[in-house]
Amino acid sequence: MRYRRRLRSRIILSFFLFGLGLTGLFAAATVLLRERLEDQLIGEALFENVTDYADAFYVNPESTNFRFEKIWGITYSKRRFGNVPFNWRDLPEGVHEITDRDENGRPRIYKLAVKKDEEYWFFLSYDIAQERASQKQLSYALVGVVFVFSLLSLVIGFWSSKRVISPLTELARRVRALAGSERPEKLAPHFADDEVGQLAAVLDDYAEQMTSLVRRDREFNSDVSHELRTPLAVIRGATELLLAKPDLPDKTRQRLQRIERAAIQSTDLTTALLLLSRNERGIGHTLLLKLCEQLADASRTQLGGKPVDVVVEGDPWAAVDAPEAVLSVALGNLIGNACKYTNEGEVRIIVEADQVRIEDTGPGLSEEDAARLFERGYRGSGAGGTVGGGIGLSIVRRLCELYDWQVSIAPRPEHGAVAVLRFTASP
Repeated sequence: MRYRRRLRSRIILSFFLFGLGLTGLFAAATVLLRERLEDQLIGEALFENVTDYADAFYVNPESTNFRFEKIWGITYSKRRFGNVPFNWRDLPEGVHEITDRDENGRPRIYKLAVKKDEEYWFFLSYDIAQERASQKQLSYALVGVVFVFSLLSLVIGFWSSKRVISPLTELARRVRALAGSERPEKLAPHFADDEVGQLAAVLDDYAEQMTSLVRRDREFNSDVSHELRTPLAVIRGATELLLAKPDLPDKTRQRLQRIERAAIQSTDLTTALLLLSRNERGIGHTLLLKLCEQLADASRTQLGGKPVDVVVEGDPWAAVDAPEAVLSVALGNLIGNACKYTNEGEVRIIVEADQVRIEDTGPGLSEEDAARLFERGYRGSGAGGTVGGGIGLSIVRRLCELYDWQVSIAPRPEHGAVAVLRFTASP
């Protein structure tokens, strides 16, 4: 089916069907026209001859038989009507095609002209076996002609399609070569000023617009990430100094700790966005269990008094070759979502060698929502109301694409949902 949808396949098939249909119609028209003209000419000649034969008989009644090379005439008088062959007796005047057997039992086919009056019946037969044989040979010959011309149409279709498609194939090859290029080469100068050249020019304009758009987007993300690092560093430094004072009230210390965690999360997010804007992987080595414990501590402070336990367990030596900031953003969004939509019960974070699972006892979600949660801005209706991650889960998906990880969220059979971030464990 895929081959049939290709433009070249359509051109080849069109040529083949056109050649087959045209030669087939020509052959059918030839056979029908030959048969019709042959029957008409033979019939007219026979009827004229039987009339002449009758006139000659009236002049000389002694002549009752009349024979030429293929024509044989016979006359029956009234007293001899009983001798007329059985299959001739009820034939009306005119020309008829008869198929029967001769005295030796061999099949024969002939045209029979009939003329009758009250005293005499005149019959004139014309053997058309040779004409029928030649007609059959002509049919076989025309079938061969149809086959040859159809094959020729197929060859022409292959040749012409290659000529027609070659500019498009070249255009597709050059477009593929542009993938990942910061400064794409112009396509239009390589093609003639025809439809393909116009398409190449349109693609040049589109590529230029997209390149400019991507460049502006990357520059903006890079600039914002760089500019945010300085104020975030100032905030973190100030909070560390304030937290170093031993006489701080507990509420003030808690608020400063929240500011510090928010600054750390913002720093990690700017680092992840900077990597995404540059489309490059950062370098690092992160212990998963230690990071998950830090993210769990941050999530506990955001539960707002809900009766939810956040439990971390698993392999203490599981590690991933990626910056801690990237993993913090990816896992932090998944853990934060689980804590946000769980009103009671627990959120269990299980660290394994090649993945991290986050299981919750929240309201769960539908299969449709699970399939679309990582779309940017998607918000669905789960079992407990509106669910969704805004752009947070979209960023997680983009980070997974950058690092060739897999992420998924699915409903748990018993209750709640389970999120899985799967990657290749480092040695």
